[in-house]
Amino acid sequence: MKILVGSGNPVKIESVREAFSHYYEELEIVSFEVESGIPDQPVNDDTYKGAENRANELVVINERKNLNADFFVGIEGGIIQVYQRWFGFGCMCIINKDGNKSFGTSAHFELPNNVTERLLQGEELGNVMDEIQNKQNTKQKQGAIGYFTAGIMNRKELYIPGLISALVPFNHPVDYFS
Repeated sequence: MKILVGSGNPVKIESVREAFSHYYEELEIVSFEVESGIPDQPVNDDTYKGAENRANELVVINERKNLNADFFVGIEGGIIQVYQRWFGFGCMCIINKDGNKSFGTSAHFELPNNVTERLLQGEELGNVMDEIQNKQNTKQKQGAIGYFTAGIMNRKELYIPGLISALVPFNHPVDYFS
């Protein structure tokens, strides 16, 4: 099973590997840095659009390079307003070689107002969290979820259930794609 992932971030690559390993034994994961086509800090529907754009870009790369991949996975971290509160989450878009598409999301975790205000002004969550934690490149490690859960959950663990959810239609294609 060949899977293209639209990111060079090791957290995203490993979360794809782990999620897909529940369903497929032999995996070949190939990553490509692709553009999301949205602002650096996605808000609301842009998070879904960014994940979808990344997956679509992988389809183009697959055709151009004749890679014969089976799945194309775009993952986008963003924020969303629900019930008058702001939450951080990950959105996953998976497209298969037949062109079928599905979405999943991670758990949502509430963000404090001081963080949300900065994100709504265009700062990226990873940069804000680096500053808060006085560390570098936290988005390729525990991420914001790791900080806010006091290390109980990291970014990879946050993304895996969203990827498994996005795989649901591919495990029941008659129900979803007929």
